[in-house]
Amino acid sequence: MTENWLGRLKSGLLKSSERLRGNLSAALAGGRRLDAATLEAVEDALIAADLGPSTAARLAAGLGKGRFDGAVTEAMVRQALAEEIERILAPVALPLRVDPAHAPHVILVTGVNGSGKTTTIGKLAALYRAQGLRVMLAAGDTFRAAAVEQLKIWGERSGSPVIFREGKGNAAGLAYEALEKARAAGVDLLLVDTAGRLHNRQDLMAELGAILRALRKLDADAPHDVLLVLDATIGQNAHVQLAHFLEVAPVNGLVLTKLDGSAKGGVLVALAEKFAIPVRAVGVGEGIGDLRPFSARDYALNLTGLDATLDAGTAAPADAEKN
Repeated sequence: MTENWLGRLKSGLLKSSERLRGNLSAALAGGRRLDAATLEAVEDALIAADLGPSTAARLAAGLGKGRFDGAVTEAMVRQALAEEIERILAPVALPLRVDPAHAPHVILVTGVNGSGKTTTIGKLAALYRAQGLRVMLAAGDTFRAAAVEQLKIWGERSGSPVIFREGKGNAAGLAYEALEKARAAGVDLLLVDTAGRLHNRQDLMAELGAILRALRKLDADAPHDVLLVLDATIGQNAHVQLAHFLEVAPVNGLVLTKLDGSAKGGVLVALAEKFAIPVRAVGVGEGIGDLRPFSARDYALNLTGLDATLDAGTAAPADAEKN
């Protein structure tokens, strides 16, 4: 990752980091032993940072298992938490891999209204075009005309053709047509947008199933990836969204967006521990370069307010005084 991206990630996680650091500072004021009361305060601090009750309890309990003798400082606890959070996140830090054997590799992108699906598709298109892949976009959000126009703009920016239909249409039919055209054009990657849908809208959830069936008529293995885009500002509600989407679609990747507007970045740790679904990318802004593959270590260090530019095992508080 470039230094510029690390800076954007740090800035994007600043609200989440400040919330966690502030609560930890209060829990550990003056240097305290990790007795039962202090551990409970640390656990509360983690819950307030949206790591969720079960994850927070496990992390706090881990701190109390003989790791420290005597009084501890906030910096020591943050370092220990960063290491444990990285261990939770490392197994799910799996970037998308476009398999040339699929020709094309099909990625279906879904999520609720306003999660940032269409923007995510545009950024992914730009990312893979920069790697030299031939990319095609399918405007499967047939409910929102603005989504089609938005996808066209991203198609122009990334140099990717966009398959769409004028007016409201059949999303499953559009996906089928797009895969046909992607095959004929010999593209490497087909990114399929879908309408934003709340998990309690049974008609739209059923439509998602229809899209899956349409794609599989042409390729029994398609879509090869199903991404669920989650808005970081919703915090623990992400658990409910993911559980409901898993009932309808084989979600095998998460993208967390809008970290720059959220103090709830800790939810990703709770999702990783509970669902163990790969986290493909995180987004920290609206710019074309503000979505990148997920790094467990960089995320853990920035969430806990440590310096992500240091070598592993030597991270220090980002606000530490320089000698």
